[in-house]
Amino acid sequence: MRLIEVRGLSIGYDGKTVVSGLNFDVNEGDFLCVFGENGSGKSSLIKAILGLKSTASGHIHFEKGFSRRDIGYMPQKTQVQRDFPASVGEVVLSGCQGSMGLRPFYGRVEKQKADAAMRRLNIFDIKKESYRSLSGGQQQRVLLARSLCGADRLILLDEPTTALDPIATGEFYRLIADLNRREGITVVMVSHDISGALRFSTSVLHLGGSEVMFYGKTADYVKTKIGESFMGGEAL
Repeated sequence: MRLIEVRGLSIGYDGKTVVSGLNFDVNEGDFLCVFGENGSGKSSLIKAILGLKSTASGHIHFEKGFSRRDIGYMPQKTQVQRDFPASVGEVVLSGCQGSMGLRPFYGRVEKQKADAAMRRLNIFDIKKESYRSLSGGQQQRVLLARSLCGADRLILLDEPTTALDPIATGEFYRLIADLNRREGITVVMVSHDISGALRFSTSVLHLGGSEVMFYGKTADYVKTKIGESFMGGEAL
């Protein structure tokens, strides 16, 4: 089932088009990786899907029964986030804010949802620990749990493995793959770590030079010259 249809999309900023003529679909159960150099429009595309950035032309269509309220978002981690002075439980619970409307306080439903997300990602036992005292890998689990509190039908991840060591990166990929394969959560992930991400993705959108360099199944991408260059001849 198709969840999102993107057709003829052009995105730019400061009067410059960063990507144009973008056509692709996000289908239920996909693990779509978005690749490209800095400035190729990857993060702008994610923000456009979320309605946080306007588009120059084209459209983003959400299929009936699906909307932005069904999307959880994990943005790029900043230094402010790394040093956020709150407990793990408080950070995860803050992901419920978007569904609370004008209510100023968290209720039983939000607290149960946060606890469920923490158990889901095996961080419930550190619920009361300080977020900023955690390792990079643990912090990413917390931020992922936070995004699942917002919505868990589809999650958008923007460079989630940046600054993680190889072991933490591998663990995070396996965690996302597990959510995708076992729980059926659709994943759209922006990444610079092409060789690592390819091992878990089902499809690829590669942007470059204001155009689409590739869109299709991962198995087809690794057979192209650009895909082969990142895999170094290794099989998936």
